[in-house]
Amino acid sequence: MKENKNSDNNNSGIRKQSVAASPCAACKLLRRRCSEDCVFAPYFPAEEPHKFANVHRVFGASNVNKMLQELPEHQRGDAVSSMVYEANARVRDPVYGCVGAISSLQHQIDVLQAQLALTQAEVVHLRLRQAQPMINTTSPSSSGSPKPKDHTFFDMDQASLGESIWP
Repeated sequence: MKENKNSDNNNSGIRKQSVAASPCAACKLLRRRCSEDCVFAPYFPAEEPHKFANVHRVFGASNVNKMLQELPEHQRGDAVSSMVYEANARVRDPVYGCVGAISSLQHQIDVLQAQLALTQAEVVHLRLRQAQPMINTTSPSSSGSPKPKDHTFFDMDQASLGESIWP
């Protein structure tokens, strides 16, 4: 039993030494000693200094510290992930941040949906065009003269559908 205590003490001693030897990214940037109970250490490792640098630049270390301390521990990881995402978006686009990225993606979705609708209409048009010769050859004509074509949406020529996406 005594050996376990010593091994626990040794492990915590190693942990203290490693924390002191390699402070988290937040403490390194803020040039302060990283304590064992540092609220930033689990979320801002020393290997990712840019992560905290952007969060600090946008939100400020004091505000981030307050936010993390007010949250239960099981929600802190998600909160940090959201702050990092927002901070990176704000660094890229200081005016709109995440909203600018969302708006851009929504615009891309709208353009792609319009292209998809045109392509689906083109496919239907081509299928009807391909099926039409079979219909004309299989249906007997009562008068012997060809019937005039009904002009529907699907009989439109290629130019009226817009530019084809196929070469």
